[in-house]
Amino acid sequence: MSPTNSFRAWLVHILLVFSTALLADADDQVPLGMASGTAPRRVAIVGAGAGGSSAAYYLRQYADYFRIPVNLTVFERNPYVGGRSTTVNVFDNASYPVELGASIFVEVNYNLMDAAKKFGLNLTGAGQSRPNEAEEMIGIWDGERFVYTQSESLSWWNIAKLLWRYGLAPIRTRNLMKDTVNRFVKLYQRPYFPFSSLSSVAVELGLNKATAATGAEFLEANGISAAFSREIIQASTRVNYGQNLALIHGLETMVCMATDGAVFVENGNWQIFAGMLNSSQANVNLNTAVTSIKRNSNGTFTVSHVHDNHSPEQSLFDDVVIAGPFQESGIAISPPLDHVPDTIPYVTLHVTLFSSPHRLSPRFFNLEDTEVPETVLTTLPQGLDLGPREDGVGPSGFWSISTLAKVQPPAEHEASDTPQEHYVYKIFSPERPTAEFLASVLGVDAPQGAGNLTIGDLPKQDISWFYEKTWHSYPYLYPRQTFEQISLASNLWYTSGIESFISTMETSSLMGMNVAGLMIENWLGRHVEWNRWTKTDSTEL
Repeated sequence: MSPTNSFRAWLVHILLVFSTALLADADDQVPLGMASGTAPRRVAIVGAGAGGSSAAYYLRQYADYFRIPVNLTVFERNPYVGGRSTTVNVFDNASYPVELGASIFVEVNYNLMDAAKKFGLNLTGAGQSRPNEAEEMIGIWDGERFVYTQSESLSWWNIAKLLWRYGLAPIRTRNLMKDTVNRFVKLYQRPYFPFSSLSSVAVELGLNKATAATGAEFLEANGISAAFSREIIQASTRVNYGQNLALIHGLETMVCMATDGAVFVENGNWQIFAGMLNSSQANVNLNTAVTSIKRNSNGTFTVSHVHDNHSPEQSLFDDVVIAGPFQESGIAISPPLDHVPDTIPYVTLHVTLFSSPHRLSPRFFNLEDTEVPETVLTTLPQGLDLGPREDGVGPSGFWSISTLAKVQPPAEHEASDTPQEHYVYKIFSPERPTAEFLASVLGVDAPQGAGNLTIGDLPKQDISWFYEKTWHSYPYLYPRQTFEQISLASNLWYTSGIESFISTMETSSLMGMNVAGLMIENWLGRHVEWNRWTKTDSTEL
C-alpha cells in the first residue's frame, strides 16, 4: 500500500523536486537474435499484478527487438489484473472509483510514469479530489493530541514553522533521501541492469547499509533528530507500511520520504498493468489458479491450472515466472527448487472505505471547536517505545484516516429531502474497526453493544455506503542484508523477493523488467548491451 494522497502531497512542499531520468540513446544497429525458424519460447507468468504484467510487457519488447519468437501466457487467480492495485466504486457508481490498494506513485517511479504516458492515461496530482474544507490539510495524532498540523499553503511561514520546530532535521532528511534514491535508481542502469542477485547489487550500491539497520538506527546515525523521526517520518512509515521506525529498515524508511510528483491514474492505477498486458500480446487467463509446476526430463515444465473450479488442465512451457509471494501461491513444485524463498510475515492490513454525511468529530480527537484535519496520520506518543513489535499501532488504534472526496449519494441514501453531498473516508487499521469506534470518529450515537458490532450495523443515515478489505499488503520489513534468489531453478524465475527490499508498485515492476532481461540473456547465451532500454548513468536527483 501507499501513503495517503494528502501526506505525499504535503511532503512535496518540503522536499526538493527530483529531476527525471533521460533515456539513453537507442542503438540503431540490428541485434543478433535466434536462428530463423526457431520454435517460440513458451513462457508462463503466474500473477497479473505489477511484477507479472511488467515481466510480460518488457519480455515482449525485448524479444521482439532481439527477434526471439515468444508465446506468453499469464495466469491470474483473481477476476481482475493489477494485483494489489484495484479500485472500488462508491455506491457502485463508476463515476466514483476509489483506490483500495496501491494509491499513488511518484516522479522517480520511471516504469510507471513511462507506461502511463505511453498508454495515454490521465494523471492527476495526489490530493486534488479532497474536499478542502478544513483549515488544516494534515494532522499527526499520537492517540491523545495532534503533535503536528500543516495547512496546504505554500507560505514561507509554514516552512519556517517546520524548521523552527525541528531544526535542520527536514533538510538532513531530504539530503539523506536524495543520496539513497540516487543509489537505488542505478538498478535501472548499466552495468547493474539486469542484476542476477539482489543481495550482491545491494552491497555494490551501498544500499545494504540502509537495509541492515532499523529506520530509527539509520536516522540517528545520520543526524536526524528523534522528534522529527517520531512525529513526521514515523507517521509516514505507519501509513505506508503499518510499521514503526524500530521495526522497519532504513531503506524503506527513505522510500517513504521520496514523494515528489505524487500522482494517480484517473479511474485506477490498475490501468497501467492492464495496458502492459495488452501490449505484451499475452494470453491472459483470469480466475485461473496454478496448482502445480513439474519439471520434465527435457527441461520443460508441465503447469497444472484450474479455471473457475473446473477440472484441472495442463500446459507445457519452457520458462515459468512466479510473480507473487511464493508462500501464498499454494503451488506444488517438483522436483524441489534449488532455492526455496523464505516464509516471511506479511502485514495484515484492514482497509475500510465508507461514505457519510458527517465530518470527523473534534471530540474524538480531544479538540474543542477546531476542525479536524482532512488527513489524520498517527504516531506513538513520546516516551512509548514498542520496539520491533509487529502489533505496534499504540494508543491511536489505527494507522490513518483520510477524507478522500465528496460525492452525491443516490436518492435512497438521502436522509432528508435536501440533497447533501457525503464524505468518502478511508481507514487503514491493524484490526477491523468496530461500530463503536466508527460512531465515535463521526460523533454520532452508537447502537447498544456497538463494541461487538461492525460498520454494517450502523444506521444508513450515518454510514451510507461501505466496503471492507483485508490485505496481506506488504511484508514486515525487518532489517536484513540478503534477499531471495531471482532464479529459483533453471528457467524458473521469481519476482517477489524484492518486496523485502522495497515494497512498491514500481519496484515490483522493476523486478519484472529485470527478470525479462535475465531471461533474454539466458536465451541468447550472452550478455546484452542494454543502452537502448536502460536509464543513463548520469541520472541524479
